[in-house]
Amino acid sequence: MSKLCPSAQPDMQNCRVLGVVQPGSAMVYLNEILPATEAVLAMAAPRKPTEIFRLAATCEESKCSHFDGKDCRLATRIVNMMPEVVDILPPCLIRRECRWYSQEGGAACKRCPQVTTVNYQASEELQAVAGVEPVYDAV
Repeated sequence: MSKLCPSAQPDMQNCRVLGVVQPGSAMVYLNEILPATEAVLAMAAPRKPTEIFRLAATCEESKCSHFDGKDCRLATRIVNMMPEVVDILPPCLIRRECRWYSQEGGAACKRCPQVTTVNYQASEELQAVAGVEPVYDAV
């Protein structure tokens, strides 16, 4: 069975809305499956869908820069570098199929609500978690 990526892009296979990003607070998880159709994604306008929604989709494995052939390095960095933000596992519709949960267990779930796919003001620490080089303003 294919695993689901809980930090997906709209063009990925089997894409659905996992939750709604609340600025300055944790994501609110949906309580029913909502396919990420064009009409649903358009509701984010004028913002990008990944600024408003957390999406889940079939893990692309070797097509993804975070996948090392066996594991998702992003899930590992999230567990090792980010604090827990909830005490109990949040209600999640994809947990049984989730790549992060199957790999890192509940430790990933306790950090998941704070993860955003797009963050234009990401600190150097968050950029390190995402596995990207820090972006510095030109002087």
